[in-house]
Amino acid sequence: MYWFDKITEKFARRVAGNTSRRHLLRKIGLTLAGGAALPLLPVARAADTGGGSGYHGVAPQTSADPDADPGDPASCDYWRYCAIDGFLCSCCGGTHNSCPPGTSMNPMTWIGTCRNPADNLNYIISYNDCCGKTSCGRCLCNNNVNDTPPYRAFSNNDINWCVGMETSTIYHCSTAIILGIATE
Repeated sequence: MYWFDKITEKFARRVAGNTSRRHLLRKIGLTLAGGAALPLLPVARAADTGGGSGYHGVAPQTSADPDADPGDPASCDYWRYCAIDGFLCSCCGGTHNSCPPGTSMNPMTWIGTCRNPADNLNYIISYNDCCGKTSCGRCLCNNNVNDTPPYRAFSNNDINWCVGMETSTIYHCSTAIILGIATE
């Protein structure tokens, strides 16, 4: 073990001779501050692989059977809207899963899990904001089922998601797109 002590001592003396305490404290401080700032970085947007469909790689799932999707998409009681907060695009010239003309769908989204009363299954719903026009002003819904605090942004509906858009940061309405069946 004598040789290990000598090597360690030699290395420690070389480091001490080439660096100062201030330099070492500065490096430690930068590392700690950089690590603490990591969660503050913006959310990365998904790449548009949908061929210009507006869904950014995720196509909305629908059923061929109209009875499997019960309810009125222009009503806040529609089963897909269990965690929506905003104006319904189905009242503003779009549908429950597409934006009205003149607006564009924001790829950043919040998610919720809603139960379909027709088949009693839970579905993962992506709530995308449509941006580019002034607020629609019709069919305002504020459903907060399983809403989380703002520091867990991906499932918080109180954030203006249009802020991340490159073209326009003006909010118009919100959509509810089924991503898939939720598994336990």
